[in-house]
Amino acid sequence: MRRLLLLTLAVPFLASCTVVVAGAPSPGVKFEKNAPSAAPPGLERFYSQQLGWEDCGPYATTATAQSQFKNRKSLECTRIEVPLDYAKPDGKVIKLGLLRQKASGERIGSLILNPGGPGASGMEAAASLSTSVRRTPVSEHFDLVGFDPRGVGASEPAVKCLSDTERDTDRLDNDVDTSSAGIAQTEAENKAFADKCAAKMGADVLANLGTRDVVKDLDVMRSVLGDTKLTYLGYSYGTAIGTAYAEAFPDNVRALVLDGAVDPTQTEAESLVAQGAGFQKAFEEFAAWCARRDDCALGKDVASASKTFRELTLPLVQNPIAVGDRKLSYGDAITGAIQAMYSNDLWTPLNTGLAELRGGKGDMLLTLADAYFGRDEDGRYSSITDAFTAIKCVDEPRLTDRTVLDDIARKYKAAAPFLDDGNPAVGALDACAFWPVPPTVTPHPPSVKGLPPVLVISTTGDPATPYDAGVNLAQALGGSLLTFEGNQHTVYLQGNSCVDPIGHAYLVDLTLPDKGKRCS
Repeated sequence: MRRLLLLTLAVPFLASCTVVVAGAPSPGVKFEKNAPSAAPPGLERFYSQQLGWEDCGPYATTATAQSQFKNRKSLECTRIEVPLDYAKPDGKVIKLGLLRQKASGERIGSLILNPGGPGASGMEAAASLSTSVRRTPVSEHFDLVGFDPRGVGASEPAVKCLSDTERDTDRLDNDVDTSSAGIAQTEAENKAFADKCAAKMGADVLANLGTRDVVKDLDVMRSVLGDTKLTYLGYSYGTAIGTAYAEAFPDNVRALVLDGAVDPTQTEAESLVAQGAGFQKAFEEFAAWCARRDDCALGKDVASASKTFRELTLPLVQNPIAVGDRKLSYGDAITGAIQAMYSNDLWTPLNTGLAELRGGKGDMLLTLADAYFGRDEDGRYSSITDAFTAIKCVDEPRLTDRTVLDDIARKYKAAAPFLDDGNPAVGALDACAFWPVPPTVTPHPPSVKGLPPVLVISTTGDPATPYDAGVNLAQALGGSLLTFEGNQHTVYLQGNSCVDPIGHAYLVDLTLPDKGKRCS
């Protein structure tokens, strides 16, 4: 299945005083009674539900989550209930997983975070950050809360379209043949994937997975956590959630930190090409770093690094490399390199992987690709890949014009020459073109009145959400822009001595940085 390397109502009044309890209580569960805020008509029982907090161990759905949640007494978890379809609040109910580390001092409220994807686990992200934020103003004054959006991780149901074995098999299919027969085969595979998702999940679930519904879930969370106003931290796609929430509930916003922005002014086609250029820029930075090392797998000539990379990886199209009982495919080698572009902390493993590839080994590149796809050492996949597709397919217009697809393919190859497989630039219909339900979001520049000042953080060398996207989002929301000069995807709460204090001051005191502020 060809994939893109991207990691984007009136209801009837119901008079009720029913309190929804999220799931059957386990031994030791702690219930809290919060003061819910006013609810939209018909949703009162969701906004007023009690939370029963308990040990996070049973909520772990991946090996990573198991290691993060195990024996962590500072962490507690729960599930809340929300309507599958907000237009039918008396209909089917689904559950969302939440993880919390309580404030250590005088509490301002909850800091709810989303790490992006779409499809990434906010519970795992919060658990990962819970240690690093200790003894900071954020940990002192805020309950750190991560949530798994509908369809993701510990939320129920989680999107799972392919079995683990089917996902392994899919990764061996390179889909580089752009002949008429090759495109037809790729499109047949993409249609089969869409059909399988519909059969396993149901059209009603797939129709209600998008950002439109997540922002409504977020407002329910705000209420049941006892917060009059939302304080939110969104990374990457999480910035799109924050932006959509600001449009839907501007009066309910206290503070928004949006780091690694999705550009609200771009079409999907423009975003794809811009991201290709972002990955190329990051690759060139990696190549320059690598050339200063005696062991650089790409050699000392930075100008020829893209060519050298292609020469190393393209033979895998015909001859994948055995890695134990698995194989490193061309697609996985490319995915592993893409994974390493997200942070310069992964540049050393990437150089190791390319050196191994030169010697006929594929272990490190396969490990990097596994991290991208959420595969653990036991061969189990998280929900991130399937959820990513399911959410994107209802969040963005379908690309079905073959002229446009071919134009995107041509521009992408030109923008990211290190990823050029040498075949003609021909685009194929992706799984979203065959999706069983229509998009639920109409892309548009955000228009928000009465929104409190927000903080947008954008990194100059961000490969996945290029710097200008943050500039455009800050302008669209009338927010303050903080520029970080570096080569990575997102930066706040990652230990930078300039960025972190600015973010802390904004979240705690609502103090914004000086106009034009830059960190490095």
